[in-house]
Amino acid sequence: MVQAPVTRRCRSVPVSSCSAGNYPGGVTATPAPRTAAPAPRTADEPGPGDGLVRIGALVFIVGAVATLVTVAPLFFGTRPFPTVAYLVSMLMGVGFLVAAAGVLRSVAAQRRQAKSAAQARSAASDSASAPATPAA
Repeated sequence: MVQAPVTRRCRSVPVSSCSAGNYPGGVTATPAPRTAAPAPRTADEPGPGDGLVRIGALVFIVGAVATLVTVAPLFFGTRPFPTVAYLVSMLMGVGFLVAAAGVLRSVAAQRRQAKSAAQARSAASDSASAPATPAA
């Protein structure tokens, strides 16, 4: 049987052992100053790859409609459409590939942005932690 609520903190760990010096590495009691980050993108502003995703979606829809149109005569027992109609239905796969390329382009741009922000943060923290050299 549980004697205390599950959400209570364990009192066996003293608060003094939770100081900044207990962690491995260079942890300090005060955080590093924040550097100027690039302005965040708004929801209305298209990012890299968004155009490819939209074009891919439209091409996919055209291919899906063409697929439905070319399969319908098989169910109704009418004469099938010519080969060109079946070739248009292949646009569904092409649209999917174009949209996937847009997603990959967007992911690559976000990774580049995160990597440059991380490098800027590490450069700022390195310069803040570097000792000042005395002027001669």
